Amino acid sequence: MSPPARLLATAALAACACAAPAATLVRDLGQGLAYYRVHELPEDLPTPVAAHPAPCIVDLRFAKADDPSALVLRAWIKVNASPRTPIFVLENAGTSPALLASMSRASAGVIVLAPESAKLGTDVTVRVGPEADRSSYDALEKGASVDSLLLDYPDKPRVDEAYLEKEHIPDSDSPDAAPDKPRPLVDSMLQRAVQLHRGLVALKRA
Repeated sequence: MSPPARLLATAALAACACAAPAATLVRDLGQGLAYYRVHELPEDLPTPVAAHPAPCIVDLRFAKADDPSALVLRAWIKVNASPRTPIFVLENAGTSPALLASMSRASAGVIVLAPESAKLGTDVTVRVGPEADRSSYDALEKGASVDSLLLDYPDKPRVDEAYLEKEHIPDSDSPDAAPDKPRPLVDSMLQRAVQLHRGLVALKRA
């Protein structure tokens, strides 16, 4: 982006930020990757344009915005995104039409993800149902840690001799895990974005 365009985008973002304090949910995902959850614009914007942009995930699932606010967020993303500092945008069927439209014209370095079932034509589709997507999204709002939502089996149940005896299962037929242990809630959308970032880091492309 040219210096004049960068200054214009920064000024537009600053104007909206002054109108209402940002209330974005922010988390550190490690290895230089940040997570921003946008609920409603213009009240809920990511942090101001950084002097040194860094990779991040911008979660727009269920986010609300009007057309001008969506363009401001697009300007922020355009300033910060590059092939070396990718921005992963999470969308779903509950994302505001204004945001969906603005992200469809995203610039280089922007990778847009959405559930396969939403059929939004994004860069990456994730196989997750609407109910599971909503439940995992809400879990973070209710206090779940990011780490718990990224691991498929953070506490793999132990299958010991007592369990085998109780269930009358011979050692040779021992399962990998006790079947009565519920599968942990995983945010498949967030998990995929983190995996993509880690892959780029491993390839030294981020």
